[in-house]
Amino acid sequence: MAGICRCAEDEVNICDLRQRLTLYTLDLTRASEVCDVVADARPDLIFHLAAQAAVPLSWEDPESTIINNIVGQLNVLKAVLTCGIGARILVVGSNEEYGRPLPEELPIKETNPLRPCNPYAVSKVAQDMMGYQYFASHSVQCVRVRPFNHIGPRQSDAFVTAAFARQVAEAEAGLRPSVLKCGNLTAQRDFTDVRDMVRGYYLALTKGEPGEVYNLGSGRSVPIQAVLDFFLSRSKVAIRVEQDSSCFRPIDVAESVCDFSKIRERTGWEPRIPLEQSLADVLEYWREKIRT
Repeated sequence: MAGICRCAEDEVNICDLRQRLTLYTLDLTRASEVCDVVADARPDLIFHLAAQAAVPLSWEDPESTIINNIVGQLNVLKAVLTCGIGARILVVGSNEEYGRPLPEELPIKETNPLRPCNPYAVSKVAQDMMGYQYFASHSVQCVRVRPFNHIGPRQSDAFVTAAFARQVAEAEAGLRPSVLKCGNLTAQRDFTDVRDMVRGYYLALTKGEPGEVYNLGSGRSVPIQAVLDFFLSRSKVAIRVEQDSSCFRPIDVAESVCDFSKIRERTGWEPRIPLEQSLADVLEYWREKIRT
């Protein structure tokens, strides 16, 4: 919760980084535990990334999603206020806050209406507005971001690109039939490599204006079908595709694409890693994970 790497633009020596970190284990929904850690660490920058982040799981268990995401952040903000430290706090929202934009509202700006249409999105709107409220009411230095879909190695297979890559890797290894299960392939999403996204988080928190909100994304929408086609083209075995009704959401967004001009103008940030590299890295990660 309080860890920070100040080497955002450089390669980081992982062994050296581990020696410089102090790790705390706690439950963010327990206010006293959070306050104790913040009082001990007294951080200058807080990247609040802890959340239940899977939209499908939020449909299955909306209560846990709401409690984890809203109460967890509330306790972080209260702890900073109680301890009297001037830490900057990155409040991480989501493009899901925008819900189903109208065609004329694309690409999506920070001024777009918020129309959350799943429990996860509701929790993120609450986090977003809470960050602004603590800035407005208590002068807590919150910078809010609304990241669009981000992908990369180590991502959970609860997310679409990792789910595709894992199924391909398992089929190649003979661990599953050569059949890939999928949901809605017509949806279009804005994908950004997580390594670009982390750089954006750092720049937003250190150079962004407290109280403001910034979109983070690639500015390009890609059909899920195109992502699937990439993985199929890289597969070492022939794979058949089957749509699975359990992979469909109760309500879905046809297209989501980001206007990130606000953060680019403020910090100079823009994505650097091509989508094709991100997808290739995801596939290689799952191949290695299956092998080991």
